[in-house]
Amino acid sequence: MSDGHGPPPETPSGWSAEQPPPYSAPPASPWTAPGAPQQMPYGQPYGEPLQQQQPLGPGPQTPYPPYPHPQPGYGYAPPPPALRPGIIPLRPLGLGDILDGTIKLIRSNPKAVLGLSAVAALLASVPVAVGQAFVLDTMSGAFTDPESAYTSSDQLTSVYGVAAQYGGTLVSYIVQFVVVTLLTGVLTRILGRAVFGGTITAGEAWRLVKGRAPALFGVVALMAVIMLVPLVVMVLLIVVVALNVSSGAAGVVLGLTFLFMIAYLGYYLFFTTRFAFASPIVVLEGRGAIEAMRRSWHLVTGDFWRVFGILLLTSLLVGLVAGVLSVPFTLAGTLFGMFGAGSVATTVVSAVLIALGGTLGSMLTYPFQAGVAGLLYADRRMRSEAFDLVLQTAAIEQQRQGWVHSSADELWHPSNSARP
Repeated sequence: MSDGHGPPPETPSGWSAEQPPPYSAPPASPWTAPGAPQQMPYGQPYGEPLQQQQPLGPGPQTPYPPYPHPQPGYGYAPPPPALRPGIIPLRPLGLGDILDGTIKLIRSNPKAVLGLSAVAALLASVPVAVGQAFVLDTMSGAFTDPESAYTSSDQLTSVYGVAAQYGGTLVSYIVQFVVVTLLTGVLTRILGRAVFGGTITAGEAWRLVKGRAPALFGVVALMAVIMLVPLVVMVLLIVVVALNVSSGAAGVVLGLTFLFMIAYLGYYLFFTTRFAFASPIVVLEGRGAIEAMRRSWHLVTGDFWRVFGILLLTSLLVGLVAGVLSVPFTLAGTLFGMFGAGSVATTVVSAVLIALGGTLGSMLTYPFQAGVAGLLYADRRMRSEAFDLVLQTAAIEQQRQGWVHSSADELWHPSNSARP
């Protein structure tokens, strides 16, 4: 039995008699500055007189608190996750965030997003479907009775045939000009609220957007002029060249046509990328058509290739998905119209199938493209104007209140940017 003055016995943890007691004061550090206060024993408040340490008893002792091992790198602390009250995290977005946010936009409010998109797609698809069904009904005689092929050809080149072939397409473009333009505005307004986790009905979104309709139509009209003017000039130049060369120089005309088409493709992609944010700016910032196009040009500057790449990839993905959905119905309608009996019922069924295929493809194309354009617009503002700080401040306040107020729509005005 030890009397308290001899060396402590060997302990299970491996302390030997030559080692100092585990709870004794640590030796002075050789790196301590002269005159620096000495470290007090563990658990002893600084500035109080030393208390007599109790002898170590035989019972279990309380271990030292575990040393907090840092994460990779000394002093490393992982950054807090970005706030995500709605469909996107409130920080600069990557490609995955933009695509995921667009999908969440559709899933968060499917009645308004998919319902309105289906109506717009149906209105745009019906004229084309009717025209194609009429043409297929005219051609069906050539498959059932080859001797009537000349008659079918004459019908296709007649006034009614031309009206059926191109009239439906022209009407479809006019409908798209009106319906899809308004749909883009409504979807953008729904997106602006969904960023904060709020929902909005189709009727409320329309009441907020209808005042911006003239500016939206102005943007679409200006884009049409920008795209059509060089195309018209190109066609006139090709016609002039074709009339002034000999009949054996058809290769020259074809070569010039090919070069013009390549140049026009680059022209089209450049300006559609530069003005991709014009519609979201009209709706969310309340600007006019020309001012919105000017601001879109400014926002894209400095990040053109990234915006172009995301928009191009989105178009390819959406086109692939839309083709998978629409091709079976379109193919069935085409075959039904070509090999049918040529009756009214055949024409109606063919038109319905073609319209259904076009509707299924477009009802996903419209909201996806509008969602990607709107989220890319938000991303560019976060990167160039520190707009994420404004969104985070508003999200914290809304979390404190417990709901998303309609005044959140006003945060998109450029006067609220943290950096001009």
